[in-house]
Amino acid sequence: MNKFSQVISDKANAGQSFCVATLVNVVGSAPQNQGARIIVSGSGDIEGTIGGGKLERFVIDKSVSLLNDTNSSKSLFLTKNLQKDIGMTCGGVVSIFFEIYNHNQWNIVVFGAGHVSQSLCRFLVKLNCNVTVIDNRAEWLEKFEDVKGLKTIHNDQMKDHVVGIPKESFVIIMTMGHGADLPILNEILAKNIRFPYLGVIGSKSKRNSIEKGLRELGVTNFDFLCPIGLNIGDNSPEEISISIMAQLLEVRDQS
Repeated sequence: MNKFSQVISDKANAGQSFCVATLVNVVGSAPQNQGARIIVSGSGDIEGTIGGGKLERFVIDKSVSLLNDTNSSKSLFLTKNLQKDIGMTCGGVVSIFFEIYNHNQWNIVVFGAGHVSQSLCRFLVKLNCNVTVIDNRAEWLEKFEDVKGLKTIHNDQMKDHVVGIPKESFVIIMTMGHGADLPILNEILAKNIRFPYLGVIGSKSKRNSIEKGLRELGVTNFDFLCPIGLNIGDNSPEEISISIMAQLLEVRDQS
């Protein structure tokens, strides 16, 4: 994999929104050759070049506009006369293909692949979102093999994945128990990482136990939800997962 493709892969795996613009055709004089590419983030940061100057400024601005337009499609093909349309001295004509990746998608990270997670994630992948599940039990992650659109990560030290989570993500912790939940939550709160949603599955008594464990680790910030989910349904994995998904939607739509 070349460097450009690696950057695209890394950004996609991190759940970042970006646009790839490719110079697919050149007629006459232009500042770059056919095949030149540039990656543009929503903030306008770039990787690569499509020629510099006014052409590159036009491509960057158009890419940012597409990323910020919730009604835009996933791709766009434009042909521009460099002199008449962009104001350059070059007299050439260029065709540019814009590809939008992870456009305004909702990023959800679930620690734990147990019974409730098995149900919840099967609901979540039906929504317009990116869902990632992390667990240290390969046999539970394998149960998701039939679920399309779900990313699974096997990590013996689940807390190590925290550092790579995009800050706009919704994070749910539902591992095999308090002992496995606590290191993940501590990694987030001790480093003062803020997510729009941070929840731990469990009862009020479990929350008390978690807070006690966090205090012993020197953490005094208890900015997380526990229990999670709306006060609806019974205690079956299916109805618990529905109550959690309803809360996720509620928080998302209020933000």
